[in-house]
Amino acid sequence: MSLQADRWIRKMALEEGMIEPFCEDQVREKNGQKIVSYGLSSYGYDLRVSDKFKVFTNVYNSIVDPKNFQEDSFVDIEGDTCIIPPNSFALAVSVEYFRIPRDVLTMCIGKSTYARCGIIVNVTPFEPEWEGYVTLEISNTTPLPAKIYANEGLAQVLFLRGVEACTTSYAERSGKYMKQVGITIPTI
Repeated sequence: MSLQADRWIRKMALEEGMIEPFCEDQVREKNGQKIVSYGLSSYGYDLRVSDKFKVFTNVYNSIVDPKNFQEDSFVDIEGDTCIIPPNSFALAVSVEYFRIPRDVLTMCIGKSTYARCGIIVNVTPFEPEWEGYVTLEISNTTPLPAKIYANEGLAQVLFLRGVEACTTSYAERSGKYMKQVGITIPTI
């Protein structure tokens, strides 16, 4: 990526629909209140978490099995905040919809505000020509309950642009998480 990375991201978002909705600036306040920032950054974009969450529960004594995932492993929560129990995990979804160009791969990492509270965000790369809302994996590594704020920043997407386009894109491989809407649980 060139030194004008933020200009490239802005151009791709506004002209090609790479990020929708797109915020051209870092937003740090809403209604006079400080928030976890979101929007365009120097080499990436700080995405927001929506108000929909799936928090792990052990009510039914389930086993987490990626080949046979049980929906009753989660409790659905919708609201302005989400409390993740100690040493627990939640899935959420981004506010933004992404359309990744064929010559770009992204990495998504948690924001430092949450990381310094023991909240780890793990998201797999957005491959070339993947598109959809991002399913966000949030771990509370602390022995205390942790609060996540909906419609505020949660993770930063870093854009890695290749010298040339990839040979086979995610779309051409018919990736199973293509054009996902909402929180998408594991599938085989």
